[in-house]
Amino acid sequence: MSDDERERYRPRWEAKDFRGTGIWQVRRRLAAAMRTVIERLTISDAPIEELTEAARRLEEYGEHLENHPRRDRYEGFGETAVASPEQQDGGGHFDYSPWIGLSNPLAPPISMESRDERVHASVTFGSAYEGAPGCVHGGCVAAAFDEILGYAQTFSGQPGMTGTLTTVYRSPTPIHKPLRFEAWIEKTEGRKVTCRGTLHAGDRLCAEASAIFISLRAGRYEELVRQRAEQTETRKT
Repeated sequence: MSDDERERYRPRWEAKDFRGTGIWQVRRRLAAAMRTVIERLTISDAPIEELTEAARRLEEYGEHLENHPRRDRYEGFGETAVASPEQQDGGGHFDYSPWIGLSNPLAPPISMESRDERVHASVTFGSAYEGAPGCVHGGCVAAAFDEILGYAQTFSGQPGMTGTLTTVYRSPTPIHKPLRFEAWIEKTEGRKVTCRGTLHAGDRLCAEASAIFISLRAGRYEELVRQRAEQTETRKT
């Protein structure tokens, strides 16, 4: 991949370096507030009266949002590995990623940057991601690898979708501790791009992963978007 091509990918994956403005700034603010609620609700022992009132207010706001038009997050090429920036003011499909999306309250979020043909990522998982006591749920670790390796495979110049993902857990991954990922391309064979990655907590290796990504055939992505639109229309009827 050329330097110019890599620069086109950076705004989509490395959101911390590209601040959203206008409505995207507000979307990110709202998502951050919701993350705080998720974290505190997970460990809160508030009285039933307070939780009941909070549930009522959230239900009310959910109904309020339902009255607004819905935007299409898949504008142009929206899949994380093959998307194009939606606007000059930031935001777009990548802001809704469940792992790096600053506008998605489900995202931890993971922060990523590329250096020397490798992806370096950092994250601190909160209480909502706990599996075993004090540990990040193994499924969350695997999903994080999928996203981070997904960025690494774009450097092949022929990004695609996950074919296989293998995660090996070496030691418990702690919650509420800074974690460090690293990912890189191991080899490319035709439409197959093999990537590897590691996860550390300090100097301790917590997990390793390998994945094979399959480059999309011409027109396949547009077909998926069309099928999604048809499914959306079906749900409305």
